[in-house]
Amino acid sequence: MITSTIFDVDYRMGTVLARDWGLIVLRGLLGITIGIIALVQPLATVGALVLLFAIYSVAEGIAALVSAVRAARARQKWGWLLFLGFVSLGAAAAALLMPLIAIGVFLLILAFWAIVGGGALLFAAFRLPIDHGRWWLATAGLLSLVWGILLLVEPVAGVVALTLWFGAYTLGFGIILVILGLTLRQRHRRRIG
Repeated sequence: MITSTIFDVDYRMGTVLARDWGLIVLRGLLGITIGIIALVQPLATVGALVLLFAIYSVAEGIAALVSAVRAARARQKWGWLLFLGFVSLGAAAAALLMPLIAIGVFLLILAFWAIVGGGALLFAAFRLPIDHGRWWLATAGLLSLVWGILLLVEPVAGVVALTLWFGAYTLGFGIILVILGLTLRQRHRRRIG
């Protein structure tokens, strides 16, 4: 009797990843670029993150308010849209007026994202065939988990330390993704060749 586990090798997943090797390399190169910028200009990077969050929150708030008005005109439910609009605009104002608090909240979100993403990568790695770069994907997942845990354990380490950690993480993750992508490229060429 053959049993199936969550760690069964899935060659279809390997084929899909191998076919999209260029996107993985592109993502890795972007990570390397962002990592270098964060390591060279840590304070500018943190300021940019807070500013981007504020811009996004303003856009989301305006969109939610417009949707609330449209829903009210169409005699549909609009209360939650109005609430979301004001919360988003309030979050933007808070990020701009109290950037250190915004950075603290951002740290928690980033830690959660890194831990969940790292777990998902580890899960996927053990379903990927070894010759498709399983250990590179597992390493990326482990790096992501460590990054998330460090953010939770040392949140007060300072803004510069956060950015340096982010830069090192993004640079390392980018390098690993480039290696994974090139490994998948070789695998893809052997398959179609």
